[in-house]
Amino acid sequence: NNKKAVTKLILCCGKVYYDLLEEQTKRKSNDTAIIRLEQLYPFPGNKLQNIVEQYPKLQKVVWCQEEPQNMGAWQFVLPHLQKVIESKIQYAGRRAAASPAVGYAKKHLKEQQTLIDLAFTI
Repeated sequence: NNKKAVTKLILCCGKVYYDLLEEQTKRKSNDTAIIRLEQLYPFPGNKLQNIVEQYPKLQKVVWCQEEPQNMGAWQFVLPHLQKVIESKIQYAGRRAAASPAVGYAKKHLKEQQTLIDLAFTI
């Protein structure tokens, strides 16, 4: 990516990163950067701050995860992200649920595509 053209940053962890990269290629999205956090604890705040500062036209920041909103990393990373990123951090993922998975492969794939789409269109 041309860092000066990036207006949206999608943050994630885990394998959803590869789905996001594939979607970025399909969409030919040059205004979006995807950052995969490999370490959540201790949170790499300074390192992330240095990365965010490389995007002078950044307007939106999205956290994308496969897990439901009440599971996965979202609840943990949000307060840390808010210390580093001045703009509102938006969430792209499954709604809160009692179970980490829907139990049906077709429904899972549909939900997965929906959250990937949301990360790019939010």
